[in-house]
Amino acid sequence: MNFVLVPLHTGKLGTKSYSDNTTFYVYAAFFNVLLTYGMETAFFRFFSKSDEKNKVFSTALISLTVTAILFLIVVFLFNKQLADLVNLNQSYFNLLIGVLVLDTVVVIPFAYLRATGRPIKFTAIKLSNIVLYVLLNFFFLWAIPKFGINYPNYDSNDLVKYIFIANLAASIVTFLLLTPYFFKTKLEFSKSIFKQLLNYGLPIMVAGLAYVINENFDKWLLPDVLGKEINGAYSGCYKIAVFMTIFIQAFRLGAEPFFFNHAKEKNAKETYARIMKYFVIFGSAMLVFIIAYLDIFKSLIVRDESYWIAIKIVPIVLLANLCLGIYFNLAIWYKLTDKTRYGMYLSLVGAIITIVFNLVMIEKIGFIASAWATLIAYGTMMMISYYFGQKHYAVPYNLKSILSYLALAIGLSIIALNTNANYYINTGLVLVFLGLVFILEKRELKQLLKR
Repeated sequence: MNFVLVPLHTGKLGTKSYSDNTTFYVYAAFFNVLLTYGMETAFFRFFSKSDEKNKVFSTALISLTVTAILFLIVVFLFNKQLADLVNLNQSYFNLLIGVLVLDTVVVIPFAYLRATGRPIKFTAIKLSNIVLYVLLNFFFLWAIPKFGINYPNYDSNDLVKYIFIANLAASIVTFLLLTPYFFKTKLEFSKSIFKQLLNYGLPIMVAGLAYVINENFDKWLLPDVLGKEINGAYSGCYKIAVFMTIFIQAFRLGAEPFFFNHAKEKNAKETYARIMKYFVIFGSAMLVFIIAYLDIFKSLIVRDESYWIAIKIVPIVLLANLCLGIYFNLAIWYKLTDKTRYGMYLSLVGAIITIVFNLVMIEKIGFIASAWATLIAYGTMMMISYYFGQKHYAVPYNLKSILSYLALAIGLSIIALNTNANYYINTGLVLVFLGLVFILEKRELKQLLKR
């Protein structure tokens, strides 16, 4: 979605409007965490080990639906005040609320599809959402002005509004597609299960809020410190890291229920260690590949050259996202041992680093400070999580191999950044990495493929 839409958005929106688009989704991320209050991860944990799976599903579903409705009522009563509080145009704010409520009530049905191993249905519904969103974006931002389509009250001076309308329409369709799951089982609310879900989920919520700060504090602060134009350019170039983000997100969608469902198996820890190694290998390969052809990706994804003033953040953000992905792998130790408060502590450490570094350094070194803050925060969280994980739930990670691949990827990436976009040399660097992986992992890869 981002790959297709970023060229459209950055081509049609000026950096200032793109900054407004970014701000909208910063608040969406923040409120999404508040409205789900860790219930998704809690659902996975208790659904996988409970003998009363229908009760767990029903309780979680009722909980999120009721709180979403209460949230909607409060927003309706204090609409203008809340819109002013978050400094959003009221029409944008109302669209945001619609998206938030609809996306919240489908969290548990989506989680149910993942927990019960139904990837085809899950993917089909997710893709329906994405395809509709993309098509509507092209309709509003490209087709209407290009072909002179008569659309009532179309405002060419406020194109960003139509991005939010497209999102709301996609969320409505997703909700309708998942409606049957609201009647899939007898709706029964268990206070005891709800208490367990809440106790497990609340630290996850705090960790989620801290994660939102880590990901978005820079985009919230930059407009005030350096201006919307700079924030728009920074946010646009940040999107070039989308490939790493998609890789991590796809991994998380499959890995989280897998980790819970296989926790009782005899060789579970060895499996987790192998997964980590290959995650790092794939992530490191992506790091080298994207940086080797950064000029090509820059031209494909962010076509407006006014955005390119922030292109130097991309390598830093890519590495930061890889550290985040490793952290998500490591996080299994506190989720499986029901010590989710550690996830909260770790995320708060990252949030503090993000806030302090941005506040102190943006005025000194500019927007590049925000990229470094992200890398330092995620790198610190990764290292602390590994330390405590080995104490509470020791997984035999092949640290030597993992660090070697990371060091190799970083070294090759630095070389690629200094070849003046010489694609012959950069292609050679990519082949060097892949060749070494093949040589070092050939025996294990053959064994895995045979199995």
